[in-house]
Amino acid sequence: MTSCISVFLIDDHTLLRRGLVALLSQQPDLRVVGEAGDAGEALRQLPVLRPDVILLDNHLPGVLGVDAIAGLREASQGSRVIMLTVSEDGQDLAAALRNGAQGYLLKTIDGDLLAQGIRRAARGEPVVSPEMMGKLVAAFQSQGVPEPEAQPLPDGPASPLSPREEDVLREIARGASNKEIARTLDIAETTVKIHVQHILRKLGLSSRVQAAVYASDRQRAL
Repeated sequence: MTSCISVFLIDDHTLLRRGLVALLSQQPDLRVVGEAGDAGEALRQLPVLRPDVILLDNHLPGVLGVDAIAGLREASQGSRVIMLTVSEDGQDLAAALRNGAQGYLLKTIDGDLLAQGIRRAARGEPVVSPEMMGKLVAAFQSQGVPEPEAQPLPDGPASPLSPREEDVLREIARGASNKEIARTLDIAETTVKIHVQHILRKLGLSSRVQAAVYASDRQRAL
């Protein structure tokens, strides 16, 4: 039997927390172990509960969620933080990732996709709403933050990526997990993992988030 993924909710809207509890309770492998209406209350509970994943709203009483990430991670070492917010601001997204968030999801997300995002974050995979990828690139550019260094990707046969690796890279840019990519491309999940490793090595990148940003940036340049 698969062990449950423990989840902690931080949001100042009680009704939203109730809705999330009800929604996640429908997933047999997810279990909400606690909740808080602000960062201070969360910091008192987290050292004891140590959940696998923390769902964190950005607009909290007295502090922005992005500014609370470091303290939450210190209080509950090993927990992955996912921003779950209405903010589509690219600066908030970039700040969340810089401060150590594992992911950034919009509250408009479908319930099943939210559950998938929690599972992926618990496995250590980055989770970003696909519609935010372009804004992530723009945020890095506007702040003058160096984008991931990578080898130039020429057109045509000179491209360092094989056609299948190009397919995988496009799926990564959509925010798809390895399992979802395998299903879409009708290949084994282990094959996807190998392709991802090759893509990162060939492009000189170190993470899936960097690969997604790179792919999004390249698409915008076309």
